[in-house]
Amino acid sequence: MRNSSLKQIALAFICIIMATGNISAQSKTIEVWNGKVPGSIQKPNYQQIVDSAYWIKIRFIANPTIQVYPAPADKNTGTAVVVCPGGGYYGISFVGEGIEIAKWLNDLGISAIVLHYRLPDDAIMKNKSIAPLQDGQEAIRIVRRNAKEWGIDPHKIGIMGFSAGGHLASTVSTHFDEKVYNPIDSTSARPDFSLLIYPVISMDSTITHAGSRENLIGKHPSPEMVKHFSNALQVTCKTPPAFMIHSMDDGTVPVENSIEYALAMKKHNIPCELHIYQSGGHGYGLRRSKNTESTWPEACRKWLTNKGLLTNN
Repeated sequence: MRNSSLKQIALAFICIIMATGNISAQSKTIEVWNGKVPGSIQKPNYQQIVDSAYWIKIRFIANPTIQVYPAPADKNTGTAVVVCPGGGYYGISFVGEGIEIAKWLNDLGISAIVLHYRLPDDAIMKNKSIAPLQDGQEAIRIVRRNAKEWGIDPHKIGIMGFSAGGHLASTVSTHFDEKVYNPIDSTSARPDFSLLIYPVISMDSTITHAGSRENLIGKHPSPEMVKHFSNALQVTCKTPPAFMIHSMDDGTVPVENSIEYALAMKKHNIPCELHIYQSGGHGYGLRRSKNTESTWPEACRKWLTNKGLLTNN
């Protein structure tokens, strides 16, 4: 192994240790598909890596997993959240939008299930555009199937996404009934609520994140594909309630993405709370600053409380 690769892995593990802190020692990793990944193309040399170039991320995921971080027994509210880290459908930002978020959710009494979903790639997928949705649907189903064993209320299972992970979370929230694989049972893939943090929502070239769009649906997608994965256009009366945040100065994912989704929710009379901050840019996660975007975790906590999701069992 080259020295640069060793340095990348060492740096990643240092960040993991720093981020984890007092997070539950009972966390465990589960394969989403138990070795039977739908629509997969076998490619023996395809290997998952930790890449620290520019930002620490996981790339080349062929076998998706969930990392289960149970809520502490003395705080457990019975609520669970499937967390979809961002990364432009190019990588998984598994520290700042994964492990750190799991710790925060655990502190609220919420079980966190961090999803390392497949990143769209024609080399290992028969239909790359649906692979993340397949993983997201099955992650919700796994949590619901195991709810009793994991101390979770099956009616209090939400999904959370950051940036492109927000696109996946909103896709699961609006396409949960779409049959993109053959599930083993009739367990619902519908989240009970969604938390969308500076999310990509639209595939419209005028407001989307270009990298996320190209990685998911290609360089020259059909108008039908663009519409299908523009999730504000897919909101129905069955779409779950949402809490959303975005910054006005986001130069990566324009704020119009969240505004369009919120207006679609309003049109269908679905509860939705959108916080638009003056500054913050993009990708800040739980990082603290002196500006108001740092207050979003408290706003989210109050929303969850108002929805009855932080009441102890």
